[in-house]
Amino acid sequence: MSNPQQLRYSKEHEWLSTAEDGVSTVGITEHAANALGDVVYVQLPEVGDTVTAGETCGELESTKSVSDLYSPVSGEVVEANEDVAADPSLVNSAPFEGGWLFKVRVSEEPKDLLSADDYTEFAG
Repeated sequence: MSNPQQLRYSKEHEWLSTAEDGVSTVGITEHAANALGDVVYVQLPEVGDTVTAGETCGELESTKSVSDLYSPVSGEVVEANEDVAADPSLVNSAPFEGGWLFKVRVSEEPKDLLSADDYTEFAG
């Protein structure tokens, strides 16, 4: 498993892109996608929703289980990935590309986000 170096990671297995104009992209890691199994349904936060770092903001349902989606940062959702809503398997096939989940205008970023190397060690 190769975690992109330019991303930061939460201990809940979400990734976060570097903010461009204050907006970051959020998804789940390949490790989490593999652990979930085939994702068949996603419930994403809606545009305009406020998300809080470490709190539930959606849900991922797979053939194995249902898992909460946590936001790695606080802020306002500015876009939800409609492609993933229509084809949840993108979460498994392209977790770091087309399988991203939502974009958020970051108001607060926790200090405990991990680097790619630290996340790889954490996820084991």
